[in-house]
Amino acid sequence: MDALREMPDYAKMMKDLMSRKFDFQDLSTITLTQTYNAVVAKPMAQKMSDSGSFTILCTIGSYAFAKALCDLGASINLMLLAVYTKLGIGRARPTSMLLQLADRTVKRPTGILDDVLVQVGKFVFPADFVILDCQVDE
Repeated sequence: MDALREMPDYAKMMKDLMSRKFDFQDLSTITLTQTYNAVVAKPMAQKMSDSGSFTILCTIGSYAFAKALCDLGASINLMLLAVYTKLGIGRARPTSMLLQLADRTVKRPTGILDDVLVQVGKFVFPADFVILDCQVDE
């Protein structure tokens, strides 16, 4: 509870720091204690490597996708036109969006499908998908 009470003061201090209103002359020197040094000297947790993209099991409608690519850095959800046609869900709205892919090619999506219910485990999320007509690897 004490930490929650002090949060507004911390936020104000950070805002003052960022807007350069903070006077560094007001700061005082703090002598480190032996206890504090022991806390700092504790070994830090080993940094793990970035797992990058991974696959998950998800369900849309009555179709289960065993290896749906999950990329936490992606800002849009893509669905192949072939998958959209197979699912037969909803009506995609038209879009004038252009997508530049990693290989620098530019693609025009077929449309955008809004509020598709995607089940991952026991959780169900609404998601918007950009429908893209691409070659399907078999």
